[in-house]
Amino acid sequence: MPEHDNSIPPGAQALFRGLAVIDAVAQGDTSLPAIGARIGCTRSTTHRLAAALVQAGYLRSTPNGYLLGARLIELGFKAREQLPLVKLAQPHLERLSQLTQDTIHLGVREGGDVLYIEKLPGTRGLEMRSRVGLRMPLALTGVGKALMLDLDEAAWHALYEEGLARRAGQPGLREQFTPWDEYRVQMREYAAAGSSFDLEENELGVRCVAAPIRDAGGAIVAALSVTGAIPFMPEARLRDLRPEAIACARAISHELGWNQP
Repeated sequence: MPEHDNSIPPGAQALFRGLAVIDAVAQGDTSLPAIGARIGCTRSTTHRLAAALVQAGYLRSTPNGYLLGARLIELGFKAREQLPLVKLAQPHLERLSQLTQDTIHLGVREGGDVLYIEKLPGTRGLEMRSRVGLRMPLALTGVGKALMLDLDEAAWHALYEEGLARRAGQPGLREQFTPWDEYRVQMREYAAAGSSFDLEENELGVRCVAAPIRDAGGAIVAALSVTGAIPFMPEARLRDLRPEAIACARAISHELGWNQP
């Protein structure tokens, strides 16, 4: 945030600047010049903010720069524990994990992103880049596409374009992403089926089937996925797992008060 931002409530600028510093470090800015450039503050102001955050345990000062501190880890776990959806979904996700032996994800929408709020690793030894707290463009992931199923095609297209722009230059992705006309057809099929696929669009060699979770009013509030490496997840198995993913998502939805029409 800029040094002088009139949109910030009076008396709260220091708080907002401190939060901006934490966010900058979380985004990978570890030096004072980089942090200052991102938040729009002078070096001296940035140093004072960072020093206070180190003292409070929200940052750590290392020879390689600033890193997130232990206090944030503690708060992150507390925030996750207080999220009712995770607690409610946990037994259903564990049963799905035991049934499939694959990695299970739970995610919610945050703007144009999917935010992963739970991950149960599979038993096949596959390591993937997903983690609790990671954000990814909605349009690039199976969970994200499941969260998009009730949106209109204009919203699909906007999120597709956003994802396309954000994937540019990212490692570990297919060189060519699915063209819009083909993507739109896929989304129509996913909406009709009540579930979606990720066919290596988010990570090379990784596929998943995902399904939406609805609240009492029928709105999509989260989504889950069953994810595996291609040797364990041929397209035929994706289709076979679709009913299991949908059934698990519906069981969680019923816990939230949703009654299937």
